[in-house]
This record gives sequence, structure tokens and C-alpha cells, in this order.
Amino acid sequence: MTNDRISRIESETEVKAYLQNLKYALDHGAKIEFQARRLVDAQREEKYTNQYTVHALFPNENPLEALKRELLTLSVEDYMQTVKDIRFPRKSEMREFGKVYNGSEDVYIKIRVELLGMYGEVTTFVMSFCRKSIYCRDVSL
Repeated sequence: MTNDRISRIESETEVKAYLQNLKYALDHGAKIEFQARRLVDAQREEKYTNQYTVHALFPNENPLEALKRELLTLSVEDYMQTVKDIRFPRKSEMREFGKVYNGSEDVYIKIRVELLGMYGEVTTFVMSFCRKSIYCRDVSL
């Protein structure tokens, strides 16, 4: 963990294992929850919001299907860091990734995979899928 004990960098082996588990969950019916609109978006330029970015990159597509496809393509090279959710410290850590779309669109992706409910339903929360900027990264979410 860093000095503020919020983020850390995982080993390549840990990231590969995480991505393998993510892909397995998505291929076996994991539910995807996407925060299209967030409270923090009210203070951001629209082009740096989740909803705008997904719509701009994947027009005429179902956002959840597009996100599932894109999450399945994440690689170790896309990994940035692992962060603790300071608002909900009992929830699992979030992983941050960065990808380039259309040759120039840097996109920041922040996800959490959790087992929910008594039957172990797997849910992937997509907290952020937005163009990278000083506005997009958000350690509080």
C-alpha cells in the first residue's frame, strides 16, 4: 500500500489471476452493473463522464454488452493499480485499468468484482469507464 494506505501495485501474477477470474465470471453469467451517471459527473465536462464515453465509443450498442466485451479484453498491460474503497472498506478492492481506443482516446476503467447474496451471485461493478483526465480518476469511488 502507499503512504495513505489506499492503493497498491499488484504483481503480474496477481493481475493475471484477477483477470482470469474476471473472465471466468463474465463467461459464466456474472451480472454487470454500470454507473452511467454518478454524483461527481455534475461537476465534470460531459465528455469526461461514463455515459458519454460509452455512448461515443460504442454507438448503437447495448452498453452492458459493450462493457462485457471490453472487460474481456483487459490485459496485464492495461493494469494501473489496485485501490481500497475508503467509502466502503468492507467491500472488495477495485482495480484500475487504462486502454486506448481509436488510436487516441485514453479511457480509465475502474471495476470491482464481488460475490453477492447467499447463492454467491457474481457481480462486476463498473465504477468508471471514461476518458482519462484529471476529472475522471476518483479515489473516493
